[in-house]
Amino acid sequence: MTDASTERLAAAIDLQTVRIVHAVAEHGSLTAAATALGYSQPAVSQQVRRFEQRTGVALVERAGRGIRLTEAGRVLARHARGVTTSLEAAAGELAELQGLRTGRLRLVAFPSASPTLVPRLIATLGASHPGVAITYVEAEPPEAVDAVRRNRADLAITFSYPGDRDDPHRASARGLAVRDYGAEPIRLVLPAGHPLADLADVPLERLAAEPWIAGCPRCRGHLLELAAAAGFAPRIAFETDNFVAVEGMVAQGLGVALLPGLALQATPRNPGVVVRPTAREDVRSLHLVTARGGERVPAVAAALAALTALAPVGGPPDHLGSMDDDV
Repeated sequence: MTDASTERLAAAIDLQTVRIVHAVAEHGSLTAAATALGYSQPAVSQQVRRFEQRTGVALVERAGRGIRLTEAGRVLARHARGVTTSLEAAAGELAELQGLRTGRLRLVAFPSASPTLVPRLIATLGASHPGVAITYVEAEPPEAVDAVRRNRADLAITFSYPGDRDDPHRASARGLAVRDYGAEPIRLVLPAGHPLADLADVPLERLAAEPWIAGCPRCRGHLLELAAAAGFAPRIAFETDNFVAVEGMVAQGLGVALLPGLALQATPRNPGVVVRPTAREDVRSLHLVTARGGERVPAVAAALAALTALAPVGGPPDHLGSMDDDV
């Protein structure tokens, strides 16, 4: 049974205060919170003071020259993300009744999705739901998952490699919804005229003596794991996150490389390279990450449906299930 004091506090908690406390927890000060929310600092301070006067509960306290959240403030901040997600879902359902004429989608995805999946998704949503405002930020999977957790993004398109001990879709995705979005093949990129270029698929161990060009940190880690499984340690001659540069280096005979399918789709094929499957037909998994319950927000639901239809690499994904991580 709810007592009178709990009811009084529940009635006093307003969305504006919840958003401000969440922003203070996120950014560390009232001034930074005001900037993030687009308010003036005096307006934010006044909102906090009004709440404290109404309830008798202090949300912030002085710490040296700045402020910090009190224990009560930290409690409210801890609940803030769930509250704002639920309210956005409610607002989204109301927007759905209006035919999704309004709404917002904050999208984040990894670099090789930027020139492939992302433009197609934005164009599809723009054609079907022109009233939805879409923003996009590029980020690697750990930062993208964190953006969803911190309510800086509504939907993240991410990837993971088999056996990755630092897979961000495990512990760091706790409390979020992670949906499988199929897989994209990993391909070997060899210089044109390479002795193995005519093989239908190439065993990695036959490239043990070659110099290698490595990509992003996670891609580099996957290369090391695949090479170890093939019985050798690759000699990494160059490293670059730019997949166009990787092809250019391979074309000049500077080494060989592994690239995922979306990276190879992103630009016209360099005539100086050939692309071959690995003998084990290696892949990396793609994921769609949202807040738990985020699919109830119509703009997010529309994006998930559009991505299902678009398919990541050459056909619809074999599986698009939801995995709510409770561990």
